[in-house]
Amino acid sequence: MDKIKNDSGIEIKKVYSPDDLDTAPPPHPGSFPFTRGIQEDMYRGKTWTMRQYAGFSTAEESNKRYHFLLQQGVNGLSVAFDLPTQIGYDSDHPLSEGEVGKVGVAIDSLEDMEILFDGIDLEKVSTSMTINATGFILLALYAAVAKKKGADITKLTGTIQNDILKEYAARGTYIYPPKASMRIITDIFEWCSKEMPKWNTISISGYHIREAGSTAAQEAAFTLSNGKAYVQAALEKGIDINTLGKRLSFFFNAHNNLFEEVAKFRASRKIWAEIMKSLGATDPKAMMLRFHAQTGGSTLTQQQPLNNISRVTIQALAAVLGGTQSLHTNGYDEALSLPTEQAAQVALRTQQIIAFESGIADTADPLGGSYYVESLTTSMASEIMKIISTIDKMGGSVRAIEEGYMQEQIDHSAYKHHTEMESKNKIIVGVNSFVGPKDTEPALMKIDESIRAIQSTKIEQLKKRRNQSVAEEALRSIERAAINGDNLMPHVMHAVENYCTMGEIANTLRKVFGEYH
Repeated sequence: MDKIKNDSGIEIKKVYSPDDLDTAPPPHPGSFPFTRGIQEDMYRGKTWTMRQYAGFSTAEESNKRYHFLLQQGVNGLSVAFDLPTQIGYDSDHPLSEGEVGKVGVAIDSLEDMEILFDGIDLEKVSTSMTINATGFILLALYAAVAKKKGADITKLTGTIQNDILKEYAARGTYIYPPKASMRIITDIFEWCSKEMPKWNTISISGYHIREAGSTAAQEAAFTLSNGKAYVQAALEKGIDINTLGKRLSFFFNAHNNLFEEVAKFRASRKIWAEIMKSLGATDPKAMMLRFHAQTGGSTLTQQQPLNNISRVTIQALAAVLGGTQSLHTNGYDEALSLPTEQAAQVALRTQQIIAFESGIADTADPLGGSYYVESLTTSMASEIMKIISTIDKMGGSVRAIEEGYMQEQIDHSAYKHHTEMESKNKIIVGVNSFVGPKDTEPALMKIDESIRAIQSTKIEQLKKRRNQSVAEEALRSIERAAINGDNLMPHVMHAVENYCTMGEIANTLRKVFGEYH
């Protein structure tokens, strides 16, 4: 038989033996460099956080879905925002037409955020927000809602994605040029270290890099390089690496090749621990790679959508066997629409069956010691380090993105994947092989086009009710801070508490920083 290679280019042997282990087995879970997991007992003490990603239409509708998910047993919320919110436009802006409430919830002001979390105790629920270019505004809105509810914001737990570098490389929802964006991110680091010390200030994301077409090795390498760039920027601002390191988290994709994915997660933990140590971290907790995983959206198929339940199960197994701290499982209908309640429930039940019926959670790193997995982890670490070394020689992630290196590599891998699929060298069940009669389309969830009109009316009424002179002065205060180099977060907090809209704040900084094209 011809040689078999995985997507990362690593040759897979027919069988593995002790001769394939180049080094001694890695230390026990909970020990540096954490290859086998960041906790000594992993899921024996507590399962991973089952954090289902949700958000659509209005704040009212999304709030109903959050209560549904909490009733079904999720123990962490994950908020999806619509495209206008992600790129800093209010729902009434002309460029928002056709996009309001479609891929996430529309948030224009503190009023929307209050409705979104109505009836939810923010001190008890951990919340993740998938937001980047406008992440500083949404974080301020979340903190302002918590304060209005009487919560102590120093006790809030959760994560803001806040990873702008991957937007330039893969996803595209950026606003400001890279240097201005990095300044905003380090402002968030600094502010949260004092005001919200339990909050994870960034979730360095490989997920969207993988969705754009990268290999597993590229996903890990680009993500870890971006993480290194964020830490170096924070160090230049005088932020303590041992404090910052404990508040960093990562966000990875989980795809179908179970063993390649497990090796990716194990190798990433090892490399990150070594990177943080080399940058000056001395506290072991600051060297731990904590990560959230989501099953691969790009692997889901419109054809035979129920097959996606099997794909998601394999991907979830890879994340758990690889030692994730939290997990989102996709709905089987997500290649067709936003997930229905039934699909969301099946996705959550998949995690619960793995946690409570499979036995995987009974021991830490159950694949540790496998000749194949240990050898593959070593090979994956080698491939990842080759790419990181190339980026380091270019001057780091920001430079590699500015020169188009990451984008070019992702495009090449995506093209290779599609040509292999078209030639049937890569089998996709139900798409290019094992194709049956045309499927009956399942019941889909549709978003009403009237959402934009509803949100626009809300904004109009809000601006009539608020103290306009106070709102205008709050926006001028943000502008002055941006020009003077002051930390933006206290000024943004003041603005959202006085009901400045998300678009008004983003546009104030557009005037100072400009836009990236």
